[in-house]
Amino acid sequence: MCGIALVVSGVGIDLSSIFIDYSTFQPQQQQQQQQLVFQFDDLKAALSRRGPDSLGCKKLLLQSNHQEILSSLTEEDCVSSSSSVDHEAQLFFIGATLQLRGLVPIIQPLLDASRNILVYNGEIFGGIHVGSDDNDARILMHTLAQCCSCNSYCNGIACHCKGNGQSSIVDVLSTIKGPWALIYWQNSSRTLWFGRDAIGRRSLLVHWPTKEDSRLLLSSVSPPSSVAQISDFEAEIGSSKVNFWEELPCGIYSLSMDVLDGYFVGDIKKHEWSNAMLKELINWERILVEPKSEELHLSHCQPNGGQNNMHSTYSNIMATESGNIPASVSVSVQNVLTALRKSVMRRTSLNTIFQAVTCDRRQEELAPVAVLFSGGLDSMILAALLNECLDPSYEIDLLNVSFDGQFAPDRISAEAGVKELRRIAPLRRWKLVEIDAELSNLTSETKHVMSLINPANTYMDLNIGIALWLAAGGDGWLYEGVTYDDDGNQRGIKYVSKSRIILVGSGADEQCAGYGRHRTKYRHGSWLELHEEMKLDMQRIWKRNLGRDDRCCADNGKEARFPFLDEDVIRTLLDIPLWEIANLDQPSGTGDKKILREVAKVLGLYEAAVLPKRAIQFGSRIARESNRKNFGSNRAANQASAGSVVISKQNLV
Repeated sequence: MCGIALVVSGVGIDLSSIFIDYSTFQPQQQQQQQQLVFQFDDLKAALSRRGPDSLGCKKLLLQSNHQEILSSLTEEDCVSSSSSVDHEAQLFFIGATLQLRGLVPIIQPLLDASRNILVYNGEIFGGIHVGSDDNDARILMHTLAQCCSCNSYCNGIACHCKGNGQSSIVDVLSTIKGPWALIYWQNSSRTLWFGRDAIGRRSLLVHWPTKEDSRLLLSSVSPPSSVAQISDFEAEIGSSKVNFWEELPCGIYSLSMDVLDGYFVGDIKKHEWSNAMLKELINWERILVEPKSEELHLSHCQPNGGQNNMHSTYSNIMATESGNIPASVSVSVQNVLTALRKSVMRRTSLNTIFQAVTCDRRQEELAPVAVLFSGGLDSMILAALLNECLDPSYEIDLLNVSFDGQFAPDRISAEAGVKELRRIAPLRRWKLVEIDAELSNLTSETKHVMSLINPANTYMDLNIGIALWLAAGGDGWLYEGVTYDDDGNQRGIKYVSKSRIILVGSGADEQCAGYGRHRTKYRHGSWLELHEEMKLDMQRIWKRNLGRDDRCCADNGKEARFPFLDEDVIRTLLDIPLWEIANLDQPSGTGDKKILREVAKVLGLYEAAVLPKRAIQFGSRIARESNRKNFGSNRAANQASAGSVVISKQNLV
């Protein structure tokens, strides 16, 4: 993974099938473009900044000649995406690769013998077999090359090629388990395919053609130049609603091209997933929502996953590490723990190319996988499971960010959490990386993070983005075996985490009723309203959270992975009655995320199992500092509902 981008110019694109009220552009209108917001090189620079192992680009020219389409591919680096000449369409592909799998290094875009082109940002954890020495993008390229090119899907007709043993592109992409965003040119059908996974774990932004800029653009991240120029435009018209980029809604899209009256035209269609399980996850329906009185009583009387004493702690740890779960644990808790363990295992299996790159270092000094670590329930569960899945010779970096030094709630819980992890896994070397920052010293960094979170534009998004960006950077201090100076101050060791994989706890709160609004909905409308609120959270997580979070982590040359959003974990949680997931009649730290608290107890994490929910912007105290800077005080910020306030440009100066 790392990033992908595409610029399509010289094509009259019809968007009416995805925007009901959209009036299509005529090809002649493309010659009346205003000044472009940014150039192709800006996209390339934004992806290059992420520190990829390789970065490449290709230009595909489509020329019309007597109603025929001729294509030629050039290997040179693309210099500029200046507007196309008459009777010519241009497609510029960029692929930035942070390679975590495969024996042989690759450079994207990938090109095969049939002149198909692929840029892929993702991981394949199931659905398509990827060997331990294989690369995801190469395997996917080979699989897509076998697909039919009848274009029946693009025309709303059922594909008839399955009888010949061929799959459609929709079928292949619907099969993938794992996060992905993709752009694929199928040369035989003259069709461009693009999209992102059904949950939205990989960022993909889109600029749909407009009268001001008739290009179709896709990118994993927005260039800073486009953000700056749009901000100027907003300032002139007094609007905060205009944005050049938007999050591409999850799904599979196609642009099938043709020539009409000597000009290139095409219409974009969105396709239904062909995988029944994916459709169920998207609909996010739970069969058992409202309990009968006897079911609720039985659930509340179920035994916990162990008692808080050293004997049961040791027994549970030994049982879970060996793959066995104590018989006293409910079936639901067993299923969730098993699904989570497999999810973490899929996301942390080390590969040959990583080992080849790092073979010159002592193995015991390597920390290939890190955890975004607050010391809270979700990150503690991920750390404990990572300990089970990762060879004991490797270190584990626990990345913790604070805007209030040792006094931030997340720093306090992180220090307590690492002590608990060392108790259950004393042979592992746990490294708590303490990343301290002051918001007043991050002026240029704040402006940069603004481009990363774009199109998100609220103070809450910015606060979360800055905290994630700093944490993923891993530039902090270690205080192991600490010494003191003459004034009694701790002496730390400067440390920068080299982990390229970061486990993030996103999705736990949405699926297990971890937010305060879930408790409010439950009190006002009982179980049905709670279920609807959780469903809403899951169906909008791609737009509100995941794209933003992916961009902020990837900017550091790191890959964020979300074990709680594994397809099998989501399915497992949906199969469990809602009253076993949460019991919101109980206080915070007990009834919210009830099932995950029971999982934590089975893992021996008794202190973490009772910690209340704290969002990163509050736990790190960046929200407090932001409120003081931008609103004068916390009280004033609360009165203004600061979290949802759109960022004012002058506040970034």
